[in-house]
Amino acid sequence: MKNPLLNLLSLTALAAASTAVLAAPLAFNQNVTPGIIFGSENANGAFTVDRANNIELGLRGKLRHDATGQPQNIFNSNGDGTYSFATGVAPTQSAPTGVWSFEWSINTDLSGTGGGKLGALTYQMGIDSDASQGVNYGVFDLIKGVNLGVGVVCWDHSTGTNTTTAANDQTANCGAGNANRVSDYAAELANNNVAQNSWKASWFIPGYDPTVDGTYNFFLAAFDSSGAQRARTDIQIIAGNGGAAVIPEPASLALVGLALGGLAFTRRRRNS
Repeated sequence: MKNPLLNLLSLTALAAASTAVLAAPLAFNQNVTPGIIFGSENANGAFTVDRANNIELGLRGKLRHDATGQPQNIFNSNGDGTYSFATGVAPTQSAPTGVWSFEWSINTDLSGTGGGKLGALTYQMGIDSDASQGVNYGVFDLIKGVNLGVGVVCWDHSTGTNTTTAANDQTANCGAGNANRVSDYAAELANNNVAQNSWKASWFIPGYDPTVDGTYNFFLAAFDSSGAQRARTDIQIIAGNGGAAVIPEPASLALVGLALGGLAFTRRRRNS
């Protein structure tokens, strides 16, 4: 799907990642409900999923294009929430489009009987812009936040219900020529419980270089009207050999030295 916004991570300082504890362990290599609705050529599967409070949140990595520009439906899941890909520019594409993309799915009424709609919750998408093993999240609401690509709260997500397929999903017309784009999108959020999209890393990570090894973390979380976290899923994408280890600050190194010294002292006491 098209680029929904530009340089969004410049807003990093305006938000912070949630640190709430998950209610249940993440499930790996999962299908999402009701299936993939953002394109009939895209297969289900390989999502890292949290299913909590009748909400299903899923994230995955995927090889972006084959030699003809089509999705490859190869996800390279390691079965633990990490996904490994080679570095490089995607076939048929130009830099900075890398070989991998990331995809997400939200379902706010997993059972189909709870009545929860997309518009009843708020959301956070966290995207790590630090190619090293450190983490620098840019955080935004991917459902209700302003889409900098169009300047209003209107996104081109595929939306629907638990019976929707790729043949009958809804996609808001966020173009400037649509005078009703805000109200049309609001109606989608009020009537639907499923939203999905497929995004390129270069759309969100300033200075992203697909030829450089890197380790990128992503999270997706949903919150109720009180601000309580209701579900969250996290993945890590490893490009090439992964990002370099973060070098501790001098103060941190001193603390490590003290800790190691304490361990040595303890060992001597135990051995005396």
